[in-house]
Amino acid sequence: MSGTVDAPDSDTSIAWSFPMQGRNTFTWEYDTDRENLLNLYQKGKDKQWDSTKRIDWSLEVDPCDVLGTPENTLALYGSRQYSRLNQREKRELRRHMASWEFSQFLHGEQGAMICAARIVESVPDIDSKFYAATQVMDEARHAELFTRFVHDKIGMTYPISPHLKALLGEALNDSRWDMPYLGMQVLIEGLALAAFGILRDKTDKPLPKQILSYIMQDEARHVAFGRIALRDYYKELTSQELAEREDFIVEGCYLMRDRLRMQEVWETLGYDMKECMEYMNRGPRMQAFRSRLFTRIVPCVKDIGLWGPKVRQAYEAMGVLQLADHDLVKLMEDDEAQAEAMDAERRELAARQSEVHHAITHGRLLADEG
Repeated sequence: MSGTVDAPDSDTSIAWSFPMQGRNTFTWEYDTDRENLLNLYQKGKDKQWDSTKRIDWSLEVDPCDVLGTPENTLALYGSRQYSRLNQREKRELRRHMASWEFSQFLHGEQGAMICAARIVESVPDIDSKFYAATQVMDEARHAELFTRFVHDKIGMTYPISPHLKALLGEALNDSRWDMPYLGMQVLIEGLALAAFGILRDKTDKPLPKQILSYIMQDEARHVAFGRIALRDYYKELTSQELAEREDFIVEGCYLMRDRLRMQEVWETLGYDMKECMEYMNRGPRMQAFRSRLFTRIVPCVKDIGLWGPKVRQAYEAMGVLQLADHDLVKLMEDDEAQAEAMDAERRELAARQSEVHHAITHGRLLADEG
């Protein structure tokens, strides 16, 4: 199977549009004393890169084993549905799961690009506009990367998850300028960053490892941007205004949790939906996976000041409240360090290959002279 999967009950139109709420804001105050945001802007400029040059696209990918992960790590492994599959069907399942997962990454990155552009338009301060402009370019690069990976290496795409679509719609269709920040920088980017990290750490396949590592280097800056800007702004809000943002956080986190159940895959493959959904809700692998996916979101929500009883109760019900004290800065530093280490390793390998090639060429020349 190749091309685009039309999951049952999905919207198969090629575009999604709706009127945007809010205002475009100009500012004539060009002086700013927020050095941390300006430093992040400078870093955003310094760290731009070209996906056609930094990624080794010559690397082969098996569409039915994209990540090379052990069978017992698959979300559906251990279920009655999985036990009924033969080897061909298990390979087909792997391809559909990878296609769904990377397709959602792709849709999320396009959403991030549009949200970042919306932030440039609506955010009132110039330093945030500066940085958000660099993020638009980052997100365009990420969407380009995932488009190429999904189409050229997997050969199959899935439509946007209804849960991701709902959260994007709510974030973009709110007239308050901070809501695209909150929906994208904190929730969608936070969950994506954790998901990228889980896949990066468990795959032994070089191409997806490169893609995920380099994108995470950018995303670490994006989450830092959201934290800095929203933390300052939310100190000025009333308790009622904070409560409205907390309601959005709770609803958004449930949407992010529910999007992980891959319902569209089970529908497309004709599996027993009730059985699959029950296993995805209660299975030990998915429970552990969901907890890890909130490692970036929970400490960020606490850091920006949206930490009222409703948020804490929701996180306790999800089993992720204990993540509040994770060191988010250290996690981001590790993400950047891993990308830099991969670059260094690839440079070293290229240098060795060049030395070997030079030695072989030199040996041939000597032999010819002899």
